Amino acid sequence: MGLITVGTVAFDDIKTPFGHAEKVIGGACTYTSWSASYFTNDIRLVSIVGGDFPKEELNKLNERGVSTEGLEIVEDKKSFFWAGEYHDNMNQRTTLATELNVLADFDPVLPASYKDAQYVMLGNLTPEVQMKTINQLSTDPKLIVLDTMNFWMDVAWEPLLEVVKKVDVITINDEEARQLSGKYSLVDAAAAIHEMGPKYVVIKKGEHGALLFSEGRIFSAPALPLSQVKDPTGAGDTFAGGFIGYLAKTDDISFENMKRAIIYGSVMASFCVEEFSLDRLKTLTQDEINARVEIFKDLSMFDL
Repeated sequence: MGLITVGTVAFDDIKTPFGHAEKVIGGACTYTSWSASYFTNDIRLVSIVGGDFPKEELNKLNERGVSTEGLEIVEDKKSFFWAGEYHDNMNQRTTLATELNVLADFDPVLPASYKDAQYVMLGNLTPEVQMKTINQLSTDPKLIVLDTMNFWMDVAWEPLLEVVKKVDVITINDEEARQLSGKYSLVDAAAAIHEMGPKYVVIKKGEHGALLFSEGRIFSAPALPLSQVKDPTGAGDTFAGGFIGYLAKTDDISFENMKRAIIYGSVMASFCVEEFSLDRLKTLTQDEINARVEIFKDLSMFDL
């Protein structure tokens, strides 16, 4: 079926109450691709890096079934870099540094082998880059998923709305859903966003789980209570990778299967936060994923 992932491949510098990870591998597209690779081995990455990005990291992605043919490497420039510090509650963070570097000139070009992909994950980038990706597709995909944030709502409102019209699923957090819709109630917010184009609205609520809305139907997925969260960086992108990776694997975009995809996305995110950077995602086994799915199932199962 083919899954395109678009977003950043980058370096992060992360401080949390549990430690300091200096210049580790990060980026939305990296997390999404690693997460999705546990469900499908036909992933087509679209991003840009500098010559400083480790080739061995790209080789590891290739070994997971991730094509990097769509990755532009600018040898004489640096990769995107972000530094941040999480507060004690781990829900808030302060950005310490953002260096766009090669990302400032990112103009995505899809290789011919990418253009027939049936599943597309548009990571959190400028709406212009997201639209350029959509416009290069040679066929209508089965599913386009969009991730965005309040920053683009502030500075690129009209281009963002044009992208929102084109997608099937939008994944945003509760604050962003309220800003995009102008509604405080998340039920009303989802209904308003449906009117903008997406058939499905996924509202992420962090430690409180996620909500799926579609045509008057609602599914609420719990979050797994964890004894320790070391690093929340990339959790949302890992969720997105598990979500669309499962849908690409099963090739079923019904509401019932979307519910299962939400759970698998939540499972992958719960692993991501247990260690810094990609450390936990790189050591996962299918048995661990299956066991945690059963835990999620038990969290919300009851008899009447």
